[in-house]
Amino acid sequence: MSERQYQINPLVQESMIHNGRILSNFQSITAPLFGVTAGVLGLESYTGFLLYFVLSIIATVMFYTIQIAPSSLAAGKAAFDTSRYYYGSVSFWTGGIFNGLSGFILTWTLFYGLVQA
Repeated sequence: MSERQYQINPLVQESMIHNGRILSNFQSITAPLFGVTAGVLGLESYTGFLLYFVLSIIATVMFYTIQIAPSSLAAGKAAFDTSRYYYGSVSFWTGGIFNGLSGFILTWTLFYGLVQA
C-alpha cells in the first residue's frame, strides 16, 4: 500500500490485535468440538487429523464470509484479502490450526475412549 492509501484507510494496531484475538478464540472454541466429532465417529490416526484440518479450514472460511467478506466486497477489495483486518493472510488462514491442536487431541481421545469402551 502507498502512503496515501494508509492515510485514507489507516491500519490501527489495537483493532488488528483485537481481530486476531477474536479469530484465535473462535478457533480455540471450535477445536474441541472437532475433537468430539472425531471421537464419536471413532476415527483413528491420519483420518482424525485430516478431519481436524478440513473442519478448521471450513470454519475459517465461514468466519471469513461472515466477518470480513461483506465489508471487503463493499470496499471494492479483492476476494480473500485479509491484510486490512489482520497482520497477514497466511497467519489468518493457518495461524489458529496449530493453536487448537492440543484441545482437539484431548477431546478426541476422551470421546474416542468413551464411545469405544
